[in-house]
Amino acid sequence: MQMKLRTRPLAVAALTLAIAGALVAPQAAHASAFQLKENSAKALGRAFAGSTAAGDDASVIVNNPAAMSLLQGNVFQADVTGINFSTKFKGTASDAQGRPISGGNGGDAGTTMPVPALYFATQVADKWHFGLGLTAPFGFKTEYDNDWKGRYNAIKSDFKSLDATLSASYDVTDNFALGVSAIAQKTSAELTSAINYNTVGLGLIQRAAAAGQISPAAARQLATTYATVVPPGSDGIARVKGDDWAYGWQIGGLWKITANDRLALNYRSKIKHTLDGTGNFTMPSNVTAVLSNPAVGALLGTGQPPFTHTDGTAGFTTPAVASASFWHQDVKFGLGFDLSWTKWDSFQNLTVNYSNPNQPQTTEKYAWRNSWFVSVGGEYYVNDRFTVRGGVAVDSTPTYDDTRSPRVPDSTRKWLAFGVGYKATEKFEINAGYAHIFVNKAHIGGVKSSTNDLLVGENDDKGNLLSVSAKYQF
Repeated sequence: MQMKLRTRPLAVAALTLAIAGALVAPQAAHASAFQLKENSAKALGRAFAGSTAAGDDASVIVNNPAAMSLLQGNVFQADVTGINFSTKFKGTASDAQGRPISGGNGGDAGTTMPVPALYFATQVADKWHFGLGLTAPFGFKTEYDNDWKGRYNAIKSDFKSLDATLSASYDVTDNFALGVSAIAQKTSAELTSAINYNTVGLGLIQRAAAAGQISPAAARQLATTYATVVPPGSDGIARVKGDDWAYGWQIGGLWKITANDRLALNYRSKIKHTLDGTGNFTMPSNVTAVLSNPAVGALLGTGQPPFTHTDGTAGFTTPAVASASFWHQDVKFGLGFDLSWTKWDSFQNLTVNYSNPNQPQTTEKYAWRNSWFVSVGGEYYVNDRFTVRGGVAVDSTPTYDDTRSPRVPDSTRKWLAFGVGYKATEKFEINAGYAHIFVNKAHIGGVKSSTNDLLVGENDDKGNLLSVSAKYQF
C-alpha cells in the first residue's frame, strides 16, 4: 500500500525526527550514577573506610598519590572485583496518544562483570615515590528484553571508562606528604533503544493540526492513512557506539597527625570527552517502503537520507571527585572512615552533533545532583599473618524520580562489607573482600522517550561485590 502524496511530507518529517531522537536518547545514560569505587579488595572489606590513610595498599596510586609515602620499596599488586547487579522493573508504559505499550517488564536487566585493577609502585631515595595504576573508575551495563514495554527508553546500555594513572609523591616533612597524578582516560559506550515510528508520526500530525498547518479534516484523513501504513508495533532499533581519549589530573595530601592517626585529602579533576561514534539503524519493511518511494525521495531533496549510517559527536564529562580519609592505627586493630563528594551537577545537558545534514543538532537538558559517599570500618589483627575486616557505608545517588532513566536505575545504596587478609610470607599477601549492597527503590516518575512514550514505575535493585587481590613487595 502506498500513501497519498499529500501525506508524505509529515511522514518523512516524523521519521527524520525519530532518528534524531534515537541518537540523543541513549546518550542520556552518560549522566547516570555509574561510578566504580571497586579497585581494592583490602579496602572493600572495610567498605572503603580509611581507603587512602590506612596505608600498605597500592590502590592509593589512583585514589590519593600522597599516600604512596606509606609504601616501602617496590610493590606490585593485582586486584579483580566481580560485580553482580540485579535490576527488575515493575510499572506501566503508554505512547504519546495515551495507548498502553505492549510488552513485559523487561526481565532482569542486571549483569555480572569483572572490574580489574593493576598497580606498581616504587620508592626512589627516601622521599620520592612513583606509581602506575590501570583501573576502571566508571562503568555500568544493563540490558532489557528487546520487546519490553520500556524499549523506547532503553534496551542495552554498556558504558565504561578505563584509566592509566601515573603518580608521584614527595615527603615534604616527616609528617606531611604531597602527591600528584596524570590521568589518561578512554571512555566508550554502546547503547540501543527501539524507535516508535507510529507514535512519532501521529504526534506530528496532531501538532500540525493544532498549529493550523492543516485542517482538522485533513489531519484525521492523514492520521488514518499514516496509521494504516505504519501501525502500532512498527518499531526499529537504534544502535549508537562511540569512544574518546581525554586527560585529567589529581592532587593529594597525607598528614600524620600523631604517631597513630593519619588524615588524607584528595581532589581528582573532571575529564572532558568528545565522544566520536556512529549510529546504525534497523527498520520494519513498511517504513522501508515509505522511504524508498520515489516521491518521498524527491521530498527529501539532496543529501544523505535518514535511516542511514551516520557519524556523530557528543560532549560528556566524567565528574570531579573530592575525598577525605582518616585512619587510627593501634597494635591489635585499625579504625577509619571515608567521606567523598562527586560533582555530578557538571552534567546539565547533552548536545549531539550529526554529520548527516538531515539530522540537526539536538540538545536535551538534565539536572543531576552532586552525590556523597560516607563509610566507617576497621580491621582486627588476629595474629601476625591473619586479619579480619568489616565496614558499613551509605552512597547517595545523583538521580531522582522525575528524570531517572531505566538505563541506570540507580538509587541511594547502603553497604555491608566483610574481608580477610593473609600474609603468606613477609613479601607476599592475599586479600579478599565481600559487600552486599541494599538499594532503595528506584522510582521512575514519568520519564519520556524521544517520541514522548511515557514510562512510570520502579526498579528493584540489589548488588553483590566479591574482590580478591595479591600483593608482592620487594
